[in-house]
Amino acid sequence: MYHPTTRVLTVLELLQAHRQMSGPKLAERLEVDVRSVRRYIMMLQDLGIPIEAERGRYGNYRLMRGYKMPPLMFSEDEALALTLGLLAAKRLGLVMAAPAVEGALAKIDRVLPEALRERVQAVQETLILENVARYRSSPESAVVLTFSTATRQQRRVWMRYHSGQDQETERAVDSYGLIFHSGIWYTVGYCHLRQDLRVFRLDRVLKAELLEESFTRPPDFDSLAHLRRSMASMPGTWRVEVLLEMPWEEAEREVSPTMAMLEQEPDGVVMSCYTQDLDWMAYYLVTLRCRFNVREPPELRAALRNLAAEIAQLADRDEGN
Repeated sequence: MYHPTTRVLTVLELLQAHRQMSGPKLAERLEVDVRSVRRYIMMLQDLGIPIEAERGRYGNYRLMRGYKMPPLMFSEDEALALTLGLLAAKRLGLVMAAPAVEGALAKIDRVLPEALRERVQAVQETLILENVARYRSSPESAVVLTFSTATRQQRRVWMRYHSGQDQETERAVDSYGLIFHSGIWYTVGYCHLRQDLRVFRLDRVLKAELLEESFTRPPDFDSLAHLRRSMASMPGTWRVEVLLEMPWEEAEREVSPTMAMLEQEPDGVVMSCYTQDLDWMAYYLVTLRCRFNVREPPELRAALRNLAAEIAQLADRDEGN
């Protein structure tokens, strides 16, 4: 069923596509009566769109000669926000939305200027989305676009970086992959300052610029696998092991292989992974909607108790408070 707003916009599209159309013809195309068409025309006129109407039972409607609707224009931030939202919807498994996602991405590509289109396409091609349920970091849009372009074109990046140890450095990096993991943006690649593979958080990048130098990505390099291995040694990282009391088939369906390792046991399925946010992990476990037993770390039990207390407090709030 169409929403009235959809029909109003369809009237405008039809008048742009045809030089002129009669009320009955518009009514036929929209599957409404002529009175509704007149109402839609008046709504468009109230919005300042110059639609001329010929009097008479079979009078025509037409846009004022020479009038064209301005094309959609997106800023860099808006284009990135739309693209990420659509990719996240696809990643979350919204099967019914898949054709709409592809169509919307194609429309965004069409209206973007060439330079911005290439950068946004680089995000679509290089970004790995993992555990998108919660957003925790806020890198600059320009940083995300720079690193995605660098990854796609295999071009070196110069950056100024503020580490977790409160140190600021400048370095050149070959970005092998761009990953959104558990609410945080990462890039994995070769650091020319340390002369080794490194993982960087994009929200800690103060400035990034594409360089002319190119590089060759190692064949079959798995950025996500490297990130998961590196997280085990990151400061503040917790190793999590939880016994899920659910059938193996259900565990495979509910827990992404990029999220955790699964192992079958007589009493259920053991989920093993690493996280830097126990509060997020507590929330994630609750969303699985199954009985489970936390084996490690004990601090995760405390995070679950805190979450339960917050939920109980919300449930006990009086109406209007």
